[in-house]
Amino acid sequence: MTLPFPQMLGSEIYRGSSYGAWHPLRVPRVSTVMDLTRAMGWLPRERFITSPRAKPAALTVFHTPDYIAALQAAEAAQEVSGEVRETYNIGTPSNPIFTEMYRRPATGAGASLLAGELLRNGGVLHSPGGGTHHAFADRANGFCFLNDPVLATMSLRRNGATRVAYVDIDAHHCDGVEAAFRDEPDVLLISTHEENRWPRTGALDDVGVGQVFNLPLPRGAHDDDMAFALNEMILPVVQAFKPDAIVVQCGSDAITEDPQSRLAMSNNAHIGVVEALRHLAPRYLVLGGGGYNPWSVGRCWSAIWATLNGYEIPDVLPDGAQDVLRNLVWHGLHRIKQPEPHWITTIRDSWRGGEISDITRTRAAVLAGRGI
Repeated sequence: MTLPFPQMLGSEIYRGSSYGAWHPLRVPRVSTVMDLTRAMGWLPRERFITSPRAKPAALTVFHTPDYIAALQAAEAAQEVSGEVRETYNIGTPSNPIFTEMYRRPATGAGASLLAGELLRNGGVLHSPGGGTHHAFADRANGFCFLNDPVLATMSLRRNGATRVAYVDIDAHHCDGVEAAFRDEPDVLLISTHEENRWPRTGALDDVGVGQVFNLPLPRGAHDDDMAFALNEMILPVVQAFKPDAIVVQCGSDAITEDPQSRLAMSNNAHIGVVEALRHLAPRYLVLGGGGYNPWSVGRCWSAIWATLNGYEIPDVLPDGAQDVLRNLVWHGLHRIKQPEPHWITTIRDSWRGGEISDITRTRAAVLAGRGI
């Protein structure tokens, strides 16, 4: 049976779990989305599913058994040898040792594996704890210990989807996902990301076996740039591919206030992409991803949840929702970021547009011209 209404996958493991006081992922994200959507009355009990933690054997459908064993051992010991650090890229500044370094990503991976099963007959799911798109089969990478978008795509295919479209609007290119599927003709890969931003992959001419579409965006790209890319490239390519499942990685680090990119979008860019793709396939999974300003990421992913459910987003939030946002703090690197007033009183940003860059026009046209 098709899922009767959109459902959110989440977990309390994200509350208080941190990569460390100095790390960009020190900020609360998934817990903010859960609290804010509940304060808005948008997350009744029947729309929430507690994410299971993926078992090690389940993770080896993509990740190597020795890497999974090393990750579990590192969590248990809270340290790694130099050899393990070098081999698996764990215990590094980007992928540090912390208390839940296996359990937390295994929970996001468990949600993605479960999503494929839940969407067997169609429906809509939102998993804000997902979207860790940089990990490789045998090593961690870019804050990502496990690659749950790859696991989600594999689970969808295992549960009946034959053509999966993966659309990634994170500010950083989805190098781990592309490495997994660049030679799979039945998996469409579309990524918009900031040009010359780490990991500095995802070039325009990187096409895989013809189904990889990378659109590097110039620094300062805004809502009108993304709307142009959506209408002129993303939608035509997805429609031509005729997917029976769509996965969207909805990283919010392209938003102006995020410290990890120099893109200049509002959360309207993300809302527009999620809304436009919603009805192009019977199975629809929206993941989280990057996002390192606790207010902008929490507001963005809550707005996505409202969009998936057709909830009206008010111009001014009720007191309980404002309290959730007012109580957030952003510590680290000897600073405390003070929120802008609209980060507390609203969920949806004002539109941040401008003249569409020639780079965006040219590159989107090149990609759209390739078709599928």
